[in-house]
Formats: sequence, C-alpha cells, structure tokens
Amino acid sequence: MIRLRILGCLMMAAAVSGAWAQGDTKSPYSQFGLGVLSDQSQSASRGMNGVGYALRQGNQVNTLNPASYASVDSLTMLFDMGLSGQMTNFKEGNVKRNASVASFEYVVGSFRLMKGVGMSFGVLPLTSVGYDYQSTTHNLSTGTLKENYTGKGGLHQLMLGMGVQLLKPLSIGANISYLWGSIDRTVAPTSTSASNTLTKTYSTTINSYKLDLGMQWEQRIGRSDRLTIGAVVGLGHNLKNTADMSIVSKNSASNLMDTTRYSVNDAMELPMTYGVGVSYQYAGKLTLATDLSLQKWGDVKFPGYNAGKYELMSGQLRDRKAVNVGVDWLPNPVLQGSKFLERVHYKLGVGYATPYYIIDGKEGPKELSVSAGLSLPIMNGHNSRSVLHLSGQWVRSSADGFITDNTFRINVGITFNERWFMKWMVD
Repeated sequence: MIRLRILGCLMMAAAVSGAWAQGDTKSPYSQFGLGVLSDQSQSASRGMNGVGYALRQGNQVNTLNPASYASVDSLTMLFDMGLSGQMTNFKEGNVKRNASVASFEYVVGSFRLMKGVGMSFGVLPLTSVGYDYQSTTHNLSTGTLKENYTGKGGLHQLMLGMGVQLLKPLSIGANISYLWGSIDRTVAPTSTSASNTLTKTYSTTINSYKLDLGMQWEQRIGRSDRLTIGAVVGLGHNLKNTADMSIVSKNSASNLMDTTRYSVNDAMELPMTYGVGVSYQYAGKLTLATDLSLQKWGDVKFPGYNAGKYELMSGQLRDRKAVNVGVDWLPNPVLQGSKFLERVHYKLGVGYATPYYIIDGKEGPKELSVSAGLSLPIMNGHNSRSVLHLSGQWVRSSADGFITDNTFRINVGITFNERWFMKWMVD
C-alpha cells in the first residue's frame, strides 16, 4: 500500500506538470535571457524572503538544498503546494501602467525512504516569459516606426531528489530534474511611414536536464540550540536546443513579402550556480538564516541578431548575485496546551539581487525585496501537523534610464503532514 501511494504521488506530479508548473509574468524584462527567474523556495520560507540553503526541518519540504531531505520525519508523508498572485506597477518617465497575474506555482512531496535517507519529488517553475508592449522610434531616413514586442513561455522542471545522512552532523543530497519548455518572441510593426517593414520572430523548444548538489552540516550548541551550514552547487551545461529566427520583409507599395530563416544549434546554456547559507535556531523559538548565491551567467553565450547574422554572442548576460536574510519566531514551541497564536510562526525577510542580463550595453535593474508571513497550524480530528502558509512580498526593480517596477506578491501554500507510515495499535 505504501508503494502504491508513493507511485500515485509521482504520477500525480507528472500529470499536473503541464497545468501547475505554468509560472506567469508580465514584465518587459522577461524578454532577456531565458526570462524572469522563478523563486525556487517553498511556501514555508517565502515569508523569510526565500532563504533555505541552511534550513533543516523535518516537517517541511526544502528543495533549495536536497541535503535537507535526510531530516524528514520517519512517520510522515509531506505534501506542499503553493499558488501566488501579484500586482505590478510599471513606471517610465511620467507614464505608469498596472498589471496583475496569478498562477498555481508548484507541488512537491517528501518522505523517508529508510533511516538517514529521504526523498523528494515535484513540479516547479524555473523561468517565465510574458510581455506585450509597444515602442516608438523616430529616424530621419525611415521616419516614425511603431513596433509591438510580445513574448510568452518559460521553463519548468519535474524533479526527483534524495538526501543522505553520512555522519551525525553531515548530510548530502542531489536533485535531478527533467527540464522542458518553449519560448516565443515577436517584434512586429504596427504602423510606419516607411515603405519596407520587418517582422522578427524568435522561437525555441527545450528538453534537457538540471542537476543540483547540496550539503548541510548541523551542529548542536548546548541542549536546545542548533547551528547549520549549507552549501549547494548547480551544474551548468548546454541545453542542446535549437534557436530559430525568421525575418519577414514586406513592401507596402507592391505588397510583396520575403522570408529569411536562421537557426543556431546548441544555442542556450544553464550557468554554474553556487550558494552558501547559515542558520541558527535558538531554543526552538527563534530561527535566523541568511543565503548568498552566485549564478555565472557571464560565462554563457546567448543567440543574438547583429549585422545580418543570427549567432551565439557573448556580453549579453552577466553574473547574478543575491543575498537574502530571514527570521522565524515561534512564541511557544511546546504545542501541547498552548494557545493558537502561540503556535503560529511569524516571519520576516529582506533581500537584494543584481540582474543577469545587459540592456543596450548597460546593467539592468537591481532588485530590493521585503517579505512577511505567517504559518498557521491546521486543526483537524487527527493532528495539527499540517500548516497553512500566508506571506506577502514587495519587490522593487530599478535602474537609471530604465523602467521601474514595484511588485506586491501574495503567496498562499499548504503543507500536508500525514502520518502514512505510523503503525496503529488497536486494543
């Protein structure tokens, strides 16, 4: 029966992958690189601004560091699913626009395979592409040109992971993911005073893999305090995809059209990714955590069109650096007999990140983020181990000469903590 349940969970994750892993965005910055990078954290740490490299909790799924799976409770089966909605205000000069999106983000699960060995599985987004805006340029030779920029798509991952406790303080783990998705972009004229117009279409389909390795070292300090150090490495590699481009030239006077097609093989890559984190838990009440990450996008070439050629070009992307700090406060860690509000987790977090793309030779907008959240125990007739997570996050992306966007995001998640593996005794 246990094997059938686990198999059923894996089949469910695969079945909903097409519908549930659809990240969404309306940011014009998603036209660069592989799109807007999705938050890889789960709902339990969203209120802490997504920290997780050094979080090691047996009652929560933490895919940021697969070494954490080794701490999963031996009696339970964990399910975690989350959705989000966001409202964004875009500002350029005196022009302002608002946009809103909502999506079912992820579903993940975790269970203990044997003593010191835990497993996890799930479907998560990796990047999102979604934009639609108009640009107007003026040129003495070609006149006024209005173009519409549109794009859609993104990358998703079907993940399977394992964590193993090698020694009492040391655990290691790995996530292997099937990576898939498509990205389509179009630049089309809407009106022009020129006699010749060009419509450019870019498209690619990706089917590859993603491999992440993790390590955690947990050291007890005294009777009730714990210090945990975590590290992760994401392996960079070529995605072995083909990037296609077509240019349709149309003469408005003769109404004649001509199409030119280009293709680039082995067009896109994932960068090497490095992350380290530290967390400190005091008396089971207070958890402080911080993460540092580096993505080596600057080493990645990306297809681009220049001087009549569509080819791999360097200098379009740059290394992305991020730092996040979070705090979790639980008033009363002794659940039995305590009041409801004393069993609620109260969370805060802040973060800063640099962009991974370059716009017209300039560094793109930097991100500043602040978050807050609650984790509420769900009461039922059997236990109160399941948790409802609510969090809000404000993100500001800005740089001189570029569009400034302010995003308010609401995340809602639920962790089902079921005692599948408990042996019940009947008198």
